[in-house]
Amino acid sequence: MSSQVSTSRGLHPPGKLGTFESPPMWPLSAPTGQGEAGSSDDQEIRLLSVSWNQDFGCFAAGTSNGFRIFNCEPFKETFRRDLKSGGFGIVEMLFRCNILALVGGGSNTQYPPNKVMIWDDHRSHCIGEFAFRSDVRAVKLGKDYIVIVLERKIYVYNFTDLKLLHQIETQSNPKGLCCLSHHSNTSVLACPGVHQGHVRVEHFGLKMTRMISAHDSHISCMTLTMDGLLLATASMKGTLIRIFNTMDGTRLQEVRRGLDKADIYSIALSPNVQWLAVSSDKGTVHIFSLRVRVAGEDASNEQRCLEGPRMDHQNSSSSIDPLIQTNTGSNASSSLSFMKGILPKYFSSEWSFAQFHLPEITRYIVAFGTQNNVMMVGLDGSFYRCSFDQVNGGQMLQKEYVRFIKADLTPLRTSAS
Repeated sequence: MSSQVSTSRGLHPPGKLGTFESPPMWPLSAPTGQGEAGSSDDQEIRLLSVSWNQDFGCFAAGTSNGFRIFNCEPFKETFRRDLKSGGFGIVEMLFRCNILALVGGGSNTQYPPNKVMIWDDHRSHCIGEFAFRSDVRAVKLGKDYIVIVLERKIYVYNFTDLKLLHQIETQSNPKGLCCLSHHSNTSVLACPGVHQGHVRVEHFGLKMTRMISAHDSHISCMTLTMDGLLLATASMKGTLIRIFNTMDGTRLQEVRRGLDKADIYSIALSPNVQWLAVSSDKGTVHIFSLRVRVAGEDASNEQRCLEGPRMDHQNSSSSIDPLIQTNTGSNASSSLSFMKGILPKYFSSEWSFAQFHLPEITRYIVAFGTQNNVMMVGLDGSFYRCSFDQVNGGQMLQKEYVRFIKADLTPLRTSAS
């Protein structure tokens, strides 16, 4: 699969944070505040995609006539571009800077679904384009890399000069599954392997590839911690979520979402690696307690870790030691779990610690906010913020609900970053 790359002169890597307020070249409606249901300008808009930025403080919404950027805490629409030529099926942010990756969607005739445009909104022009022979399934941005996912191949480019660095073959990957780490000391990519149920992990800094046999069936969802040293995966069955050490491929924990088959929409790991969240077509968001210790919990130890020469000493979650957290609750389990190995496997499973029920009419992506908050964004244009009791668990408490776009319920794509 060949690609064509075009660049503008004066290309530079992402710089300081911007405000998305530079003079535009596209038709633009002025930045607005919080969207409300029933707004007259939302009546004919179709929501094509939603995706978190890398720290989950913002999310981008690709619409049938442009895109919008929303801040999560406090919730507020911070920027929008409304176009006459159509919308975008993929809008990928790079933290909060003005660099965006855009792929056309819906009725967009100017930018087809096989072309990626790297847009610098501060300078109001395109700094690079990538054209392929097949549709682009996903784009991931990092401080050093641009990753473009096709159905059976992944291209990794240098952000500075857009030179091709890696080409990775995968199994059929229609969902565009791919994850990047976002830590200063690690460069990790995870994607489906060439064999069913396998995940390929690339440690670019170490020039090391690790193949992990994660599930028996095809991978349906995955995510990495910010440092890329922990991986969480789900299969097409959608019953089990597994957590792995990406350095050696060791399975560290397995939790059970349910017994019935489910389509897993998103998986999120909390920044402190104490919690895992899962959303699916069953309409319930599940929160699980993780049993992995993060080394370097005090400042001096963390500083020693950052100064160490080995990757497994470079970040807080690099030392993976089993631990039942003493300051939080633990996942539910069957009263017959002591008969593990005798009764069917689900009797010894770890079940979710906290739950929140959502309408089953659309897809939701989930992320952790500050403290014990969990955020959900739906392709029906809805935003939820909930909190959970970190000691007792149970049903989560809804704290906020916003209908940010009154969208037509014909979604195309979600992304968990």
